[in-house]
Amino acid sequence: MHRIAYFRVSTGDQSIEAQRAAMPGPFDKVFEDEGVSGAMLAASRPGFAELLAHVRPGDTVYVYAVDRLGRDALDVQATVRRLINAGVTVDVRGLGPIGKGVGELILAVLAQVADMERHRIAERTAAGRKAARASLAATGRTHRGKTSLGRPKAQESDDVVTWRRMNQASIKDTAIHFKLSPATVKRYCAMDKTGDDERILLDQ
Repeated sequence: MHRIAYFRVSTGDQSIEAQRAAMPGPFDKVFEDEGVSGAMLAASRPGFAELLAHVRPGDTVYVYAVDRLGRDALDVQATVRRLINAGVTVDVRGLGPIGKGVGELILAVLAQVADMERHRIAERTAAGRKAARASLAATGRTHRGKTSLGRPKAQESDDVVTWRRMNQASIKDTAIHFKLSPATVKRYCAMDKTGDDERILLDQ
C-alpha cells in the first residue's frame, strides 16, 4: 500500500509548487506532468501514464483537484473508474477518498462543473483577444492599454541562456536563480543554437 501523488500544470510558465504546498505528503512516489495541457486525455500524458503503470491494488492516488484527473467530465469519470476497478483509492483534496456509487456521482457532478467553467474561460479569453486585436489595429494599443498582445516575458531568453552557460548551471539552479519554471528554462535553452555544449547541458 503506497501513497502516490499526481501533480499537473498546463503551461511551462506555471509551477506545480502551489500544489505541492497544498498537498505536503509524505508520499512514497510522485508523478508530474508539467506544461501538459488539460486538453490531453489523462492516459496519454507521460506522467500519468507512468502512474497507471506503477499503481497496485491497495495504493492511494492523491490529486490537487478534480480537473487534474482528466481532459473533461467523461475522461475524469473513466480515469477514476479505471483506478477504482484496479483496487486503487483516489483521494481528491477537499473531497477525500472517492468510492463507487455516491462518491463517483459527486465526482461526476464536480467534473462537469469544472468542464463548464473551462469552456467559459476559453470563451472569455477568445472574446478578450478579439477585442485586443481590434483595438490594437485601430489605436496602436489594446483595450487594456498595452502596445502588444500577450504578456511580457519574465526574463529575456538570451540572458537566461548566457547566465546558465557562464555558470555551468543546471536547469534547476537556473530556474531558481531567475524565478522561472524548469520547463521555461528548457524551452529557452532549446531555442538557443550555440552548439553541442548547450545540448549536453539540457540533460542536466
